[in-house]
Amino acid sequence: MSARTQKLTKRQRRQLRREGLLEESKRPKVPFQLKKINPKTSAQEEVWKLFEEGNNIFMHGSAGTGKTFISLYLALRELNAEESFNKITIVRSAVPTRDVGFLPGNLKEKARIFEQPYEAICTELYGRGDAYSILQSKGEIDFVTTSYIRGTNLRDTIIIVDEAQNMTFHELDSVITRCGNNCRIIFCGDYKQNDLADQGEQSGVVRFSNIIKQMKAFKFIEFYNEDIVRSKMVKEYLIAKNKL
Repeated sequence: MSARTQKLTKRQRRQLRREGLLEESKRPKVPFQLKKINPKTSAQEEVWKLFEEGNNIFMHGSAGTGKTFISLYLALRELNAEESFNKITIVRSAVPTRDVGFLPGNLKEKARIFEQPYEAICTELYGRGDAYSILQSKGEIDFVTTSYIRGTNLRDTIIIVDEAQNMTFHELDSVITRCGNNCRIIFCGDYKQNDLADQGEQSGVVRFSNIIKQMKAFKFIEFYNEDIVRSKMVKEYLIAKNKL
């Protein structure tokens, strides 16, 4: 396969295969199948329904409710089932990387540590530890920080904006205004987990979510303590913490 062929999009490669112009690899295929999962709570069921209806979604609420997990699962399932999207773009703020300034490399290399949650989710969903790196090598997952989002025109992609509470309003505004043709976007956040206070900055998630709630293109889903699915101990702890 030529270097030029390797740069083709997923949709272009499918079309060339149909026309018999792209040879299939002779190497044996290793099983690489997305595990099927089902919603565990009523809030998750609502997200499933709204996503399948084609909505953009803002999920807000308690930690441990599976917001990031189901976002990535639904995006991967959509990517596998449809030809309308070429990839998934995960966006996260790089503000916390100020705390790891002693690590070698540039900001993008330092931010690699923040990809670990998505790597773990892909490992669980595909049952193999190299799933995330395979998806990246195929160009089906892209990770970008808000430091590099300016000037980008996102197209033909499902965008997951994670840890939205750690973004300023300017960052959130920058992300949503990057959406070009054929994009769907999912925001995940919880204002109670805001890390920006230690940086002397203010989270923009409340102001931004108030704008989102006025848009017909978005559906806003609130997650509560009863939606926590990570573990019984986490659920009990968060309920006790919120009471205090």
